[in-house]
Amino acid sequence: MNLSQLLERNARKYPDSEAVVGMGQRLTFRELDRLANNAAHALKERGIGRGDKVVLFMPNVPEFITAYFAVQRLDAVIVPISAKLGQKEIEYILEHSDAKALLAHEGLFEAVKGLKNEKLLMFKTGEAMDTWESFCELAALQSEEKLSSDAQDDDPSTILYTSGTTGKPKGVLFSHRNVLTVAGMICVEMEMKPESRLLHMMPLSHSAPLHLFLAAGMIVGAKHVLVPTFTPNLLLDAVESERTTHFFGAPVAYLMTAKHPDIAKRDLSSMKWWIYGSAPLSAGEVKFVQDAFQTDNLVCVYGLTEAGPSGTLMTGPEHREKAGSIGRRAALHTEIRIVDDAGQDVKPGEVGEILLRGEGNMLGYYKSEEATKETFLGDWLKTGDLAKFDEDGFIWIVDRKKDLIISGGVNIYPKEIEEVLLAHPDIHEAAVIGVPHAEWGETVKAYFAASREVSAEDIKTFVSEQLASFKVPRLIEQVEALPRNASGKILKQPLREGSV
Repeated sequence: MNLSQLLERNARKYPDSEAVVGMGQRLTFRELDRLANNAAHALKERGIGRGDKVVLFMPNVPEFITAYFAVQRLDAVIVPISAKLGQKEIEYILEHSDAKALLAHEGLFEAVKGLKNEKLLMFKTGEAMDTWESFCELAALQSEEKLSSDAQDDDPSTILYTSGTTGKPKGVLFSHRNVLTVAGMICVEMEMKPESRLLHMMPLSHSAPLHLFLAAGMIVGAKHVLVPTFTPNLLLDAVESERTTHFFGAPVAYLMTAKHPDIAKRDLSSMKWWIYGSAPLSAGEVKFVQDAFQTDNLVCVYGLTEAGPSGTLMTGPEHREKAGSIGRRAALHTEIRIVDDAGQDVKPGEVGEILLRGEGNMLGYYKSEEATKETFLGDWLKTGDLAKFDEDGFIWIVDRKKDLIISGGVNIYPKEIEEVLLAHPDIHEAAVIGVPHAEWGETVKAYFAASREVSAEDIKTFVSEQLASFKVPRLIEQVEALPRNASGKILKQPLREGSV
């Protein structure tokens, strides 16, 4: 079984059932399969084939799903990237992934229209322009020949880019087996059926929305409701109008929507599963969200991109006493350990690193064998998360080995921002940390030392010219000098404690 065959099977099994709803479009499985087949033919005629990398730069729109399955149908490798990236970040991924083609959405065209790459095939939604062909026109070209993927379970399927501790994004390579394993897990754990209606508001370029919910919905033949961005109004409107049953979101999505003044008047009765991930919710936040959404089925999922994602889950009833935990068991097809620095299992109450094992674990980092070896302990994936078991077997994350910042469910790596700050002509020292934020979990704060006084607005403008908007520091503080240890290494703990 491979990912392309999921759509082909649904087109035969549920031809007239709605597959995708969004942006004014309503496509049945038969129609979606035909569009994907047309697009696959067009890409094939232009030289895209087995193993070629195709970068997908689109928000949550029907064209995303058409393109996703068109590429998979050619046994090529799909590389979805965040709709928030800037041109320099996109250029790096295009080069590192050895991309042969770029499929972009016209709403994001400003970020890529300046690309100059004669070897790259370039397509955009909407009308053709200069060297850009129209993807929509290609998908509309009728083709009588039926294409079908013969990719095997362990053939490469997808590369997702996630920033590494060095600040350079790493390409996480997955096989069809990896994706189908974690998708199957969600089907079982979250009781998905052909009658399910999945609401997609979190970016499909991220591993959980893409591998857990899009792929899972395709396994069972569920309907996919696409919304390109998140606001509380859009969430409530989509649930009411489409009678959705499943939603996955970052904690901030729930906290913001729970504050909506009209939430008590909205009909959310169709929803069976409210699922959150990327960070825990506190006991107080859980009660606030449960009361606002009038639900007892608020489910926490923990995992990381490199694991599929897969990891643990905590059910609605378990939240009553253990809110803030990530649960006490690994999800279907996954095993979990917490080990000390010697690789030995820790006792309850002792802190160690979470390890995960399962067929959802990545094949490895693309073109980085050394980093891949460092991430595995045998066939166990090292998460970098420090955690402990309590007396009841529930797992609590207490810290992170790395300086990862999670803001609104998005991973941000300080070193990448620090490198940009140090490129400023007046800055000679820089350190970036995450500080608590009531809604976003964490927000980015930058400390710097410079040869003259530099305004916060100047810093924000400088960084925004090179990095995506969510990486731009919201809090900025200029200091005389950053704290260092005897060997000259910058100490971040005093910054976190505010004792600079």
